[in-house]
Amino acid sequence: MSYRKDGALEKKGDSYYHQIECASEDEIIKIQEEKLQAQMAYLSKNSKLYQQKFEKAGIRFDEIKTLKDLAKVPFTVKQDLRDSLQAAPPFGLHQTAPLSEIVQMQASSGTTGSPAYVALTENDIEMWNELSARGFYACGVNPGDFVLHGFSMSKGFVGGIPCMQAIQYMGAIDVPVGADGGVDRLLRACADIKPRVIIGAPNFLLHIASMAPDILGKRADELGVERLVVGGEPGGGIPAIRESLEEKWGAKVCEMMGGTDLGVIYWAECDEQDGMHMICQDHIIVELIDPETEQVIPFEKGVTGELIYTAIGREASPVVRFKSGDHIVVTDTACSCGRTGPKIRCFGRTDDMLIVRGINVFPSAIQDLILQLQPDTNGVMRVWADFEGHTTQANLKVLVERGIDRSKEQDQELISHVEQTIRNALSFKAKVIVVDANSFEKPGVAKVALTLREQPGFLTLDDEGAQ
Repeated sequence: MSYRKDGALEKKGDSYYHQIECASEDEIIKIQEEKLQAQMAYLSKNSKLYQQKFEKAGIRFDEIKTLKDLAKVPFTVKQDLRDSLQAAPPFGLHQTAPLSEIVQMQASSGTTGSPAYVALTENDIEMWNELSARGFYACGVNPGDFVLHGFSMSKGFVGGIPCMQAIQYMGAIDVPVGADGGVDRLLRACADIKPRVIIGAPNFLLHIASMAPDILGKRADELGVERLVVGGEPGGGIPAIRESLEEKWGAKVCEMMGGTDLGVIYWAECDEQDGMHMICQDHIIVELIDPETEQVIPFEKGVTGELIYTAIGREASPVVRFKSGDHIVVTDTACSCGRTGPKIRCFGRTDDMLIVRGINVFPSAIQDLILQLQPDTNGVMRVWADFEGHTTQANLKVLVERGIDRSKEQDQELISHVEQTIRNALSFKAKVIVVDANSFEKPGVAKVALTLREQPGFLTLDDEGAQ
């Protein structure tokens, strides 16, 4: 298998990477149902996990012929995959290709438990490369571009080697420093090579920009970067983070989203910058469900729900009706770019959601508000969830860094302002605790964890709840 797709350089200037991105709904459904039936036949012969799930549900593989038929199939949740991996390591009961055909493995980040290991055949790798190439292209990466790699290159994360493979596949040139290489190395590579594009987690790229004057003696917006492609955490869809990134780098921000269980990238934002398109409906069937009723709902502008995925054409480690935990809003179903896949923003994950006196709260929504209160705040916050589970009847503790030039004497005024802002916008009552600017560790290799379960070591509280 070659590093670069045949004809990759000729894609530059095209309106989209693959014609399926602009296909009609009827065309897409026809392709999906043909591949769904083939995938069901494949699983019936090769997947112990789904043989067990289908038998328990009292359904046959040959009953699943249409997209509507998928509703008969029970969901696959993260715990199912963890149990599967534990029952038959290393790739679980859902390993559907022999070891002799598996040529690569990747691992999830493990932020919600033990890492999940995913197997790939050569055909699976080529599919991953194709899907990610479509995503990078939609986000503005062109063949021939230098792309500075700001995601972690270690631990088997899909933001590492698979992203590098996809960048090479599409004819661009990956600069594989990685977040693991450190801010100094990344900035010096940026100054030396002058990449047109940087990829990375939004909070980390903000941190890199803030360090440019100290390390290079110049601002990030003087480095000539034209495009930031961000993912791995919800920040790319948070207006305040996006605006700050564009201001500090002098570059356009486009967001992408994917995951280890299905691929690397399967949602990507075009130049319209108002949501991520589904760009691979010939390889992944996506459903939207109401989180409360778990019933399928249509992709319509303004609708919110949780994303469910089914792999079609996958040879190793395929999943069926996988509950992603990603909660999204549909921003539109049409676009001037010509792509027909629905557009979404992800505003949180089931794993992150807290329930405060019956109100669903996503920490990323709180982060958005705190960022908007700069310079009174430093734009940095953490939820301190000092209770068991995800539900509390108490006021939710929110730790907020005060603005760098703000005095402690003004903390009570800031507390009142932040608490009222949260109450007005998110309909729950917070107990805000103000801490010094730069109290929390700066973003690095790992995703930023907005929720803390233990009291930070630096925190001492007085009677008013300020540091």
